[in-house]
Amino acid sequence: MRILAIDIGGTKVSVAVFEGDRMVKRESRSTNREGGRDWMLAQIREIAEAWSREAPLDRCGIGFGGPVDFAAQRVALSTHVGGWQDFALPAWVETNLGLPAVMDNDANVGALGEAVYGAGKGYSPLFYMTLSTGIGGGLVVDGRIYRGADSYAGEIGHLTVRPGGPECLCGARGCLERMCAGIWMEHDHGRSARELMYDPEFVRRYVVDLALGLKACIMLLNPARLVIGGGISKAGAALFGPLNEELRRQITAWSRARIDVTQAALGDDSVLYGALALAKCGGAKEEE
Repeated sequence: MRILAIDIGGTKVSVAVFEGDRMVKRESRSTNREGGRDWMLAQIREIAEAWSREAPLDRCGIGFGGPVDFAAQRVALSTHVGGWQDFALPAWVETNLGLPAVMDNDANVGALGEAVYGAGKGYSPLFYMTLSTGIGGGLVVDGRIYRGADSYAGEIGHLTVRPGGPECLCGARGCLERMCAGIWMEHDHGRSARELMYDPEFVRRYVVDLALGLKACIMLLNPARLVIGGGISKAGAALFGPLNEELRRQITAWSRARIDVTQAALGDDSVLYGALALAKCGGAKEEE
């Protein structure tokens, strides 16, 4: 079986083909924000049609970088790229590419990818956080994504960590995403996230807010492991060393909640592998 996996993020769209569990093709293209949804759909269609001419594709799994109504299989909205509100992306894939498709938000899909194939394999509950253009989270319990009552579980990016802080794209103030996401770092500090992550003094301040958000997750959910993926996580030890120190400072000795925070094993491909797992189980079947 050949499965098409799609990862739609704030800065790029990545597409891959899997044969079984093996990735055989992969391509990424930087997002044209001015082009919006139509530009991105055209890129996906161009890549998928070229690959399907080589050999037929059977199914499609999608991770979308924004809130998704999983039950309705519709994008709720995107704060990073226009045109996606209330869009039935899986239906578009079925109509235009001829593939049965299933979609979830990228953090849930990334969580599933790391749980099945990556750093979260063998750990339950597993919490996954994507730390990139935006910040999202996903919870996997016994191999199944926990979505909550309305598909909004895991939205760690919009926990308030700085009451009265700067305004977030969601309209609230002091959200974890507003304080720590890549989209705001250059805006607030005049340097790219890549540069800032190798400034030890900046990182020491940065991890205070990041740990506040993760502490809420750890104390509320008590995950067996917390995996962080996304572009900012690529800083590796420069980020994870100070972050773990700060978490141990904030989560005091009385708590027996484990602090097991690690970098995603699948790198940029967590969501693509999760899209594979989602497509293989058919989405709805995964919740049974």
